Amino acid sequence: MQFHRVVSIFLFVFTLLFQPIFASAADLDVMIGQMLMAGFRGYSVTEDSPIVRDIKERHLGGVVLFDYDVALGKPERNVQSPEQVAKLTADLQSYAATSLFVSVDQEGGRVQRLKAKYGFTETPSAQVLGEGDDSTIIHAADIVGQMLFDVGFNLDFAPVADVNVNPESPAIGKIGRSFSADPKRVAKCDEMFLKGLAAHGVIGCLKHFPGHGSAGSDSHLGLTDVTNTWSDAELIPYRLLVKEEAVAMIMTAHIFNAGLDPDYPATLSRKVITGILREDIGFDGVVVTDDMNMKAITAHYGQNEAIRLAIVAGADILLFGNNLEYDPDVVKKAHLIIRKLVKKGTISKERIERSYERIMKLKKEMR
Repeated sequence: MQFHRVVSIFLFVFTLLFQPIFASAADLDVMIGQMLMAGFRGYSVTEDSPIVRDIKERHLGGVVLFDYDVALGKPERNVQSPEQVAKLTADLQSYAATSLFVSVDQEGGRVQRLKAKYGFTETPSAQVLGEGDDSTIIHAADIVGQMLFDVGFNLDFAPVADVNVNPESPAIGKIGRSFSADPKRVAKCDEMFLKGLAAHGVIGCLKHFPGHGSAGSDSHLGLTDVTNTWSDAELIPYRLLVKEEAVAMIMTAHIFNAGLDPDYPATLSRKVITGILREDIGFDGVVVTDDMNMKAITAHYGQNEAIRLAIVAGADILLFGNNLEYDPDVVKKAHLIIRKLVKKGTISKERIERSYERIMKLKKEMR
């Protein structure tokens, strides 16, 4: 009896002394997981699915769905029908201890993953909407918001806030993704679209900061330099909407502008994200990167360096579309990289906590 008593006392004291350490470690893993968002393969998930493993073991904060698998070159990814998508999103949420961001790119026009051929309602491009009456934008946003809500999405990577500076820009103007060449018109259209999504409980995300509309190339394919084409006018939609407190999430662009930062593209630039977006414009919402698998990043930076730079720059969520190239362990690798950066002191735990706080604040408002 005396031996058991001594053991009990030892265990009690051990728990008091070391529980804070273990709790802190667990908390760090949760916070890092919430800073990651990833794409995956499959029309359905089970306990054995890599994405479910990431949700349960690494506390993954969000997922993004696609209808086309770029790496395979096939329209076989996550979308078959409204019923299938609704079950998939519900199953994903069921595995999460904390609500997931379940996201999709549903802008309208050329960029909408939920297409008519799968049984969804398509909407016109931003360019078509921007040239029409305001009522058409309100109606389109209502359709998109209701449709996304019905099948379990709570985050839409839309609307585009890029100003149509260059109508021939391959990633924006040429495919009708900008509402207008007038930045104030862009801001007005964005605000209507955001309100339409929010009416159905869907968060909208402005993209691509600080402006992709003047680009002469596509950052999916490589480095995009807008040094000689970009102007401060491309910040106007962000300034107006942040001032009106109309936006909760903003996505960065993988564009390089030597006038803003002579060393790094916007996604990896502290001068752009923290200096301009946070301190100058005053945005304290969630900043999400554009896909970290895009060649504008991968062709010039290793994964460790890109992740470090994005977090130091001020990004809260690192998005890995996992589609341009596929890696079932992408979340595991990114999570471990961030954890090592914190352990080494390269990134402070306080920096991780700040992003976690922003993310959880938005998730709480989302419910």
